[in-house]
Amino acid sequence: MPLLASLQLGTVFIIVVLVALPVGALVFAMGAGNALQKIGKGDFALEQDFPQGSEGPTYTVSAEVREEEIRQMIQARSDRGVARGREALDVEAEVQKLLAADSPRPNLGGDRALREEIRQLVVARNERRQRQGKEPLDVEQEIERQLRELENLGQ
Repeated sequence: MPLLASLQLGTVFIIVVLVALPVGALVFAMGAGNALQKIGKGDFALEQDFPQGSEGPTYTVSAEVREEEIRQMIQARSDRGVARGREALDVEAEVQKLLAADSPRPNLGGDRALREEIRQLVVARNERRQRQGKEPLDVEQEIERQLRELENLGQ
């Protein structure tokens, strides 16, 4: 009786697995090569991390366009709420509330302590510029410019 016929089915499976598993792993390792190192590389891959800040260009939008976009967002929020069974929002009242919250801009020009601190910085900067041989800045103009920059900082 041949040797293969005398073996039981379970024993044959175990032998096949013990022989096929190392052979398959060897073939995979040789065939794959460095394919795992190439994952994520290619023509469309990003090779660097981009900064997370929003340093892109900013665009100014007219007040009418801004108000219309706010109205659309509140209307969409109201529609989602109605779809969930909530009561509809008063869109106009919400728009007016949001616009009223945005309208009072800080008036930093009236803050005497801030103005004096900026004046000290401008005077110190002028002294440094004069030591470098540069033309000094007009103190009052520079104070006003820096106050405007501070007021527009949140936009």
